[in-house]
Amino acid sequence: MGATANGRDRERGGVAGHRTGVEAPQRVAAVHATRLLESGPEEAFNRLTRLASTMLGTPMVALTVVDDVRSFLKGAPDPALLTGPDGTFEVPVEESACQVVIDTGEIVCAPDVRQDPRLRDLPQIHVFGAVSWLGVPVLGPDGLVLGNLCAMDSVVRDWTELHLETLRTLALAASGEIALRLALRAADRHAVEAAELAATLQESLIPSRPPRLTGAVIGARFQPGGSGVEVMGDFYDVVPVLGGFGVVIGDVCGKGAAAARTTAMARSAVRTAAHSETDPVKVLATLNEVLHVWFDGRISFVTALYATFTRPADVPAGSWRVTLASGGHPPAFVRRADGRVEQLAGGGRVLGIAAESVVGCQSVVLGAGDSLVLHNEGITEAHGIGAVEQLDDTGVTDALTRCAPGADADTLAAALVDAANHQTGPTPTDDIGVVVVRIDPSARPAG
Repeated sequence: MGATANGRDRERGGVAGHRTGVEAPQRVAAVHATRLLESGPEEAFNRLTRLASTMLGTPMVALTVVDDVRSFLKGAPDPALLTGPDGTFEVPVEESACQVVIDTGEIVCAPDVRQDPRLRDLPQIHVFGAVSWLGVPVLGPDGLVLGNLCAMDSVVRDWTELHLETLRTLALAASGEIALRLALRAADRHAVEAAELAATLQESLIPSRPPRLTGAVIGARFQPGGSGVEVMGDFYDVVPVLGGFGVVIGDVCGKGAAAARTTAMARSAVRTAAHSETDPVKVLATLNEVLHVWFDGRISFVTALYATFTRPADVPAGSWRVTLASGGHPPAFVRRADGRVEQLAGGGRVLGIAAESVVGCQSVVLGAGDSLVLHNEGITEAHGIGAVEQLDDTGVTDALTRCAPGADADTLAAALVDAANHQTGPTPTDDIGVVVVRIDPSARPAG
């Protein structure tokens, strides 16, 4: 533990070039700046490893932070099995497999560590009886590698792309937790910068600009309520699916730091599930399972609406079949190309409260110029301080109907936000979120 960096390199045969990542002063400084080395495993990281263990079916998962001397445990499914009397667990970095992840900054996938010369002789591989190993970098806000999230098994494992995507997604959630802590710490030091820090963090939860799609255009508007300096508990995402794309909008109970952690987890879980599952009902069922483990008895919940857009053979050319799954989220609206507005069914139960999910499902066909309008409760429940009257579904319908028949996605989203702001006055109390998906009006059926 007390040997110098150069001494360790000489002991390992002078492979200093391979130690650059571990020894890099800027990286080591970033690790110490997180203050993660000042305490042992923490429940926020333990929950992530428990999720990884469940989803990958591996007996051992660990989240570590690594400086130039040690690999330090910050999360494990049952950390008490590893930690000593002082509540911590650490090993010399040169004995741990995570050094390979730190050195390369890349995912390390070893179905059989006995076939990998980088891993097979490491003491910690033998101590844990690891026959297969998978490690993913955990990054700081500046992109430097702070540590790794790894899974190991006592048998040879054929790590699949889904395994890699799952661990990668949970590593991103860990990175988000670290970024959140740094942002909140900075906010405590510089209160005047709190709004800017919240906005920066919000960008990791909501795309900074709607993605470009083939055959459809997305418009999105999100506006924080209250003072505007807390991170919203709302999110949306657009993910590729077989034969099309999926769009999710969600609302997390509460706001601020706790809600931001759950928001990052929920968005990541949907993206991971959608990677391999085409049924939107099953995607929300998976999200419910993840959240139920994540909340671990805490009273909280998430509402979500997930819609897949596909072009099966039984829909007209230029049209899309939209299948919507709802977990207690406000119902979506359809605005037809001629200006007619229809409210969809919605339904389902909020996610994360019970182990079993109840998800509503509905299918609709959208043609050229039609739009799907998703929103959160900040729209329908918009009201002024002390007022009872809300914008409600009727107000949403009226706002969408007033728009010109050819209104684009951004115009429709802006119209709903304007209607909500008019209802609340200058002090909205709730976050406002709208996502509109408009089918390309030029995609007319042939003939």
